[in-house]
Order: sequence, then C-alpha cells, then structure tokens
Amino acid sequence: MLTTAPATQMQLETVLEHIFAIRRITRRDQQLLMSTLLSKEGLNEQERLQISKVFDAVQRGLLKVVD
Repeated sequence: MLTTAPATQMQLETVLEHIFAIRRITRRDQQLLMSTLLSKEGLNEQERLQISKVFDAVQRGLLKVVD
C-alpha cells in the first residue's frame, strides 16, 4: 500500500502533538516518529522545524524520555 504525502504529514503531526501533549516521548512514540520520517524521501521546512522542536525540548528538559 502506498502512503500519500498528506497522510504522512498528518501522521507526523499526530505523533508530534501526542509527544507535546503528554510532555514525554516513549519508545513507541520514537518508533512512530522514525517510521514516519523514514517513509519519506525528504522533509519540508515545516517538518524539519517540528522535529527540531522535539530535540530541543528533550535537550532543555521539557520532554521526558521514558521507556
């Protein structure tokens, strides 16, 4: 089954919203995020910005990494 770009974007947004809503990133969230990213050939500027926000939040202690 082929994934369309809007569906992939929607999935990425859903994963990121969940991460920030609970202020934690779980192993499952990480796997969903990685599978979404790896399923795309390239990221647009908005997607790169969103992902950078996750990494920044982890580094600043705003998101807790849990197993």
